[in-house]
Amino acid sequence: MASQKKFSTFSEQVEWLQSEKKLVIDDKKRAEDILQRIGYFSLIGGYKYLFRVPLTKKYKENTSFEEIYSLYLFDGELRELFFKYLLQIERHLRSLISYYFSELYGESQSAYLNIDNFNDNGRNHKTILRLISTLTRAVKTTDYDYINYYRKTYDNIPLWVLSNVLTFGNLSKMYQVSSQSLQSRICKNIGTVNRRQMEQFLSVLTKFRNVCAHGERLFTYRTIDAIADLPIHRKMSISLKGGQYVFGKRDLFAVVIAFRYLLLPKDFMTFKKKLTWQIEHISDSVIHISKTELLEQMGFPHNWRNITRYHLN
Repeated sequence: MASQKKFSTFSEQVEWLQSEKKLVIDDKKRAEDILQRIGYFSLIGGYKYLFRVPLTKKYKENTSFEEIYSLYLFDGELRELFFKYLLQIERHLRSLISYYFSELYGESQSAYLNIDNFNDNGRNHKTILRLISTLTRAVKTTDYDYINYYRKTYDNIPLWVLSNVLTFGNLSKMYQVSSQSLQSRICKNIGTVNRRQMEQFLSVLTKFRNVCAHGERLFTYRTIDAIADLPIHRKMSISLKGGQYVFGKRDLFAVVIAFRYLLLPKDFMTFKKKLTWQIEHISDSVIHISKTELLEQMGFPHNWRNITRYHLN
């Protein structure tokens, strides 16, 4: 078993990076300040790998501390950008579920606490029970003034009120176990996705939303589950390996594809413009990582910007 690494001061950490790891550090005081704000593990541990010589623990010659920091900042900017549009999709989903569930089953809180108003098949049963337990706790919470108001004034909390305290994960599960009729109404409102594709989108987006919300490394993140094979994969000529698309299934480009289907066209174009700028900017700032390497780590095909050239169906 390897020995535990010993505590070291910020100054000693900088000295170690310069003398032992051969990083170029022009301003030691600035490097110490950055490590103090971020932490060695979060910065160096999280973003060093693309600067390493493959199969070694050595850094590429003349790699600088500032390059690693730039990659860290780039990832933070990515999180902010993706999180903004993930929240937009979350708000839309919250509105659609609340509206169509209430349209089908009524505005009483007993409706969404009734297992009969969900698709209670064998696969869904345990998920429905957990969801109803979550909804029951939400009904009883005293943490929100508007929940307290509806409870006191009407002795009823309709779903369009309660849904505001539900997480993206809760909403995703609620969609997953909803009746086919409800799922179809939601998908018809969005446009070019079917019920199964929507479920897969939401499952993947929930994971990426959590990464963004918790400040974890985003640009290399991969999920276990995947979005569906879609016409856009084929139209963009994304390469296959073992019959599976190499890009756009479990990676950050899968989120871009989901955005293409779920956002309004004008919102997606704004998102794409900002994302393009961020990628171009980091490519200018980091000289020891090529744009090809960066895009591959993100799960982006080289022609990713062509995603707006094609119809979705």
